[in-house]
Amino acid sequence: MSSPFYPLLQFPIQGDLLELRQQLLDLFCQVAYREGDFLLSSGQRSSYYINGKQVTLHPQGGVAVGRILLSLLSSSVEAVAGLTLGADPLVTAVSVVAAYQQRSITPLIVRKASKEHGTQAFIEGPALAAGTEVVVLEDVVTTGKSALIAVERLQAAGYGVRQILCLVDRQQGGKELYSHHDLHFQSVFTLDDVRSRFHELSISG
Repeated sequence: MSSPFYPLLQFPIQGDLLELRQQLLDLFCQVAYREGDFLLSSGQRSSYYINGKQVTLHPQGGVAVGRILLSLLSSSVEAVAGLTLGADPLVTAVSVVAAYQQRSITPLIVRKASKEHGTQAFIEGPALAAGTEVVVLEDVVTTGKSALIAVERLQAAGYGVRQILCLVDRQQGGKELYSHHDLHFQSVFTLDDVRSRFHELSISG
């Protein structure tokens, strides 16, 4: 059975990035953003919630995410990484889209805790040379602490990490935290973008 959301999506997957970005924003509003009373993982309550996985695990959303994030990577970047679980579909999407564009971007997954068996590694994926430039990806950034854990573990492994990219910045301190650690931060959307478009769609609908 088809998802009820699929008929609403006419993604220009091979088309213009600006149009694709708008379609991705609409998808966030349709399937990921909700308003109400929510308990966050931090223990705080919020009047809204953004479930980025509803977009990154969406078949068309995943392709859109891969294309847009790849377009933000400089030519010197050789790998993308992020803290499991939120970043897993992101790094995969970027790597696969890159391959179709004849570019090699290695995906790495950073564990929250090291494996208790085998190599007991924090980082899953091919071993890369010391100094390899890696960009950390995140779906939704709030305080910024999750992505910073990934940065620290990648740096401890000898990789060069100077940038964090995310899909949505909730504008609650993440940008300031990254600046304090001399990390360049860029988001595809801000909370204001999503909230504004959500209400536009609600009114027009």
